[in-house]
Amino acid sequence: MNRTSRDRDNEGKARSARPRDGLGRPLPYGAEGVPRQPEGLVRTPPQTLVEAQRLLDAGMPFHAHEVLEDAWKSGPEEERELWRGLAQLAVGLTHAARGNARGGAALLARGADSVASYATSAPPSGLHGVDVEGLTRWAGALTDELRRGGAAVSAADRAPRLRRSP
Repeated sequence: MNRTSRDRDNEGKARSARPRDGLGRPLPYGAEGVPRQPEGLVRTPPQTLVEAQRLLDAGMPFHAHEVLEDAWKSGPEEERELWRGLAQLAVGLTHAARGNARGGAALLARGADSVASYATSAPPSGLHGVDVEGLTRWAGALTDELRRGGAAVSAADRAPRLRRSP
């Protein structure tokens, strides 16, 4: 497809109108895909975490990453690394579920590093209740598995818990 025939929004920015599956892979035009998350939606931190967890539990980490990315881009500066790290964890799980062990491991490690930086600066319950320690343990275990040559994983079965249980 050449540049002039690409899907574009009203401002001329490239946007793929192709439907996508639960892991964000493009499907042929006309195929039934998974509804996409609205881009640029500003949610409260609890709303973001609830929606991202719902998508992770449903085996749609790519879509969860889009929700977390909105929080990263719209949130306060002092929280951006947390949201970016959470988005990277979701993308890492996406790659792991697609069978891309190398990409999954790299993104999981990067995301875990970003999230881990909040372990000492956040309250004991974690900023917004995010389970920093649990997420870094989860990411480390999955990263190790992928680096040892692990096969594609089930995104729903391997979905992390974003917040500590009450």
